[in-house]
Amino acid sequence: MFGQPVLLVVAHGSRDPRHAATVHALVERVRAQRPGLRVETGFLDFNVPSVPGVLESLAAEGVRDVVALPLLLTRAFHAKADIPAVLRQAPARLRIRQAEVLGPSPLLLAALERRLYEAGLSPADKSSTGVVLASAGSSDPEASAVIAAIAREWRHTGWCAVRPAFASASLPRTEEAVRELRALGCARVAVAPYVLAPGFLPDRIARGAADADVLAEVLGPAPEVARLLLRRYDTARLPLAAAVGA
Repeated sequence: MFGQPVLLVVAHGSRDPRHAATVHALVERVRAQRPGLRVETGFLDFNVPSVPGVLESLAAEGVRDVVALPLLLTRAFHAKADIPAVLRQAPARLRIRQAEVLGPSPLLLAALERRLYEAGLSPADKSSTGVVLASAGSSDPEASAVIAAIAREWRHTGWCAVRPAFASASLPRTEEAVRELRALGCARVAVAPYVLAPGFLPDRIARGAADADVLAEVLGPAPEVARLLLRRYDTARLPLAAAVGA
């Protein structure tokens, strides 16, 4: 009856209604890309359904295998502590595999460029455009180092320059990175939010982009992000499939 594991997308949640709406739009795109896969959404805070509530419902239905996929771009506190703690409290009958976080991935870079082009840039603008890779920020040094590494990698794809920025916890802020790119002599400056959904910190990024020429939208339900969710799911489900001889 339940051949493949259920994909449970674990989102942080927010008081901002745009957050949940964007998460649900992304999940719908995942469902559209793989119609036979059951995909559920659970939130850690602020929104319903909660992750524990979804797991209880799945267990009551007789579901056995679940892949819990953190809707996160870096391996910070939520991926390392919060989500594992919640999953450990799941009904005992469930076999749960926690998938890797989404980033880093070439698909995310492709989604970032999609958003920049949708905001008005073109591939011909790359060599004269400096980009601020603006993330929410984290007190976890591993997460901050990953953002800096992504910026260095992205620079090698042809942009005039790429600088990381953070809306919280770390420096520089978005506005500081914009000024630095101006000082470098880039003809234009674009801000690419490295965030999945709108909310308090993405709004801070947008305010910091006031002096930029281009501000892209958040990644949201970009098709590349949906493909990445499925890729992380497929990698995580293999041990579960092997365990049942699938």
